[in-house]
Parts: sequence; structure tokens; C-alpha cells
Amino acid sequence: MDSDPALRVTALVTAYHPDARLTSAVLAALGSCQAVIVIDNTPLGAVSASDTLDDPRVLVLRSGHNEGLAAALNAGLDALGADTDAVLFLDQDSELPPKLVPRLAQHLLEDPSIGAVGPAPYDAETGEGYERFEGRHDVLADRYSLITSGMLVRRSCFLTVPRFRTDFFVDWVDNDFCLKLRRSGVRVVLDRSTRLPHSIGDGHTHRFLFWKVRVLRYAPWRRYWIARNGLILFRENAAAFPGWGLEYVFYMARTVVTMAAFGPDRLTHLRAFGTGLAHALSGKVAARYLPSGTLYDGDVTPS
Repeated sequence: MDSDPALRVTALVTAYHPDARLTSAVLAALGSCQAVIVIDNTPLGAVSASDTLDDPRVLVLRSGHNEGLAAALNAGLDALGADTDAVLFLDQDSELPPKLVPRLAQHLLEDPSIGAVGPAPYDAETGEGYERFEGRHDVLADRYSLITSGMLVRRSCFLTVPRFRTDFFVDWVDNDFCLKLRRSGVRVVLDRSTRLPHSIGDGHTHRFLFWKVRVLRYAPWRRYWIARNGLILFRENAAAFPGWGLEYVFYMARTVVTMAAFGPDRLTHLRAFGTGLAHALSGKVAARYLPSGTLYDGDVTPS
């Protein structure tokens, strides 16, 4: 294990119907973390790559139900060993570069005001940076939020924000957590000198006049949660973080335009997106936009 012994790191890896990449991700994490906890949301009866993990440093939690990303993260936090100083969050296909964790951990060791730090994610398929215009920031800069995969969080932060938001189920969970940290005065920073390959979804490149437009395709149920949870966060945080609010507006506007212009089955996706916006205002959750076999921690409506 190559991580600094002054900071003991446990990795939490979330999984759902994982393939062989899960094993690679876990082995890579063991190179710089003292332990790995895999939280597998794969339904009972389905074969999962987590069933083959037998390293004594790896704990597999498998409830047999899909309870959503937030619930999985919370289950992992509940299982942390008492000697964990910091938590590294990873997706099932995130294979860590060897020096990434020590570099991120150094920031926590050197600056007690930093509570969460992450690498610059890039599209594993295209090699392009995940964040647009990331070069406008310093190499190490405060951000409104980090993506879950690759985020290293000081253990004490979970006294400030003890749980992830289960009513969000999947999307915007990381934004909600980071914005709550920032509200409490904890710094959330990104280190552009460290990079993490990250699969960002089913991407397709389209031409529009002289430009190439990269569009991510999601299932309609994901469109619903992106719309619903995003608007809820906007209403809760735009006044406190107007810069983040402006980024949200541009993101959502681009999402709608590209979905309408380039997406397949546009009416279905736009309807899901519109329903999500409406339910953000009404507080409803539609059962039809929960994946089959899901256990949702909250009330749902049939429509």
C-alpha cells in the first residue's frame, strides 16, 4: 500500500450489475487504501462480479435490492472501521492511477480547512476533460461540488453531513453533499494535476453547423431524476451560491436543447424531464421512474 501512513484511507465502491472491471477497480484501490468496502445494489438472484472478491481487506455488502446510490453510500459509511481517517468514493469501473490517492491525501494532511478533494475526471472513451473550461481555474481550486468517483473526504466531515440524501436516489447526490459541506464552512477543492479516467455514460457526437456537440444519452428514468433533483437543489442553494445557480441554469438549458435536437425518442425523454420538474415543485416521486426491483426510501405515486 503506497498511501501516506499518516492518513488511513478506506475506499467505498458502489456497484450495480458490475462486470470484471469491478475486480480491477478494487485491486487498484487496494494499492493505496487500507481497506475496500463494496456496496452492491445488484438484485438478489443475479450474478455479480462482487461474488468473486475474496481478499480479506475487502468487505462486500449486498442487500439483494437496488436501494439507490445514496443508500449504498450510507451503508458503506455505516460499515467504516474506527481507524479510518478519510474515505475515498469510487464507481465500479473507476481504476485508480497509482499515485492519485497519496496526492489527494497530501492536501488533507497539509490544510485542515479542506474537507473534500477530488481529481479532474476525464472521459475514458474520448480522453476529454469532464468539466468544460476547467482551465479557467487554478491547479488547486475551490469548487461548488465534486463528482462522487475519486472524491476523498476527511472522516470528520461525516459529523457535519452525516448522511447522503436518499430521497434523491441517484442523481445530484454528490452536489447536495458538497454544497452542504460548503454551507458549513468546509472547503471542497479539485486538483487538476491529478486525473481520473471516468465513464460518463453513453456519449454520441453530433455536428451542428461548424461545431461538434457531445451528447450523453440516458434512460427516461434518469432524465426524470436529473430534472427533479436538480431543481430541488436549485431552489435550496441558488441564493447562497449564485455562481452555482448560474452553472445549473446553463447545464439544464443545454440538456433540454440537446435532448430535443439530438436525442432518440425525444417526446418520451422530454416528458420524463418535464415530469421531474413538476415533481420537484410538488414533492412527488413517480413509481414508473424507479428501475424495476427498486426499494425507495420514501413515498411514491403510481403516476
